[in-house]
Amino acid sequence: MVKFIVLVGLLALSFCVAMAADHSPLQDFCVAQSNSQVRLNGLACKNPSMVQASDFSFSGLHLSGNTSNAVGSKVTPVATTQIPGLNTLGISLVRIDYAPWGINPPHTHPRATEILTVVEGSLEVGFVTSNPDNRLISKILHKGDVFVFPIGLIHYQRNVGKGNAMAIAGLSSQNPGVITIANAVFGSEPAISSDILVKAFQVGKNVVSSIQSKF
Repeated sequence: MVKFIVLVGLLALSFCVAMAADHSPLQDFCVAQSNSQVRLNGLACKNPSMVQASDFSFSGLHLSGNTSNAVGSKVTPVATTQIPGLNTLGISLVRIDYAPWGINPPHTHPRATEILTVVEGSLEVGFVTSNPDNRLISKILHKGDVFVFPIGLIHYQRNVGKGNAMAIAGLSSQNPGVITIANAVFGSEPAISSDILVKAFQVGKNVVSSIQSKF
């Protein structure tokens, strides 16, 4: 009887672990139907008989992004919005353009690991490990170099070359999400109490107020 109870417990545990993982596709494809009112973890499927080659393609990644902004970079996504056929396939892509000394500021992808390839220029890249070490792992990359940012960790890129730079990155989710640290902390709506940020960053209230005003 004890063995039976242990066996049942192990089976229940394995079932819970299996349920916690992302499901693999159960059909050839599930092209996203963007106008569907059905709410689920992903997007509803288009009728397979209505699927066209255009549902699996995107044009325009050869075009440079506009980097004339405060951080000097532009991310061009290729996800289910751009390619409906990516739905349920667990992958997406971005092009990142950088002006000289432009940055892709510290951010995280809560649902994806990122693998980045430098196509043009030179980039300083890095990520920070979790508490308690908070170790910065960084490297200078050149054309053709590849770097991986583990899922959920804060990471960044900076153009350290003399001209513009460009990279292509793959992400292990159709909807990786992005949390830009400065925007989230100082630009939330409603704002995080300045008293909390003063203690968290160990700076004066005037410094916090000044930063919040920029967001």
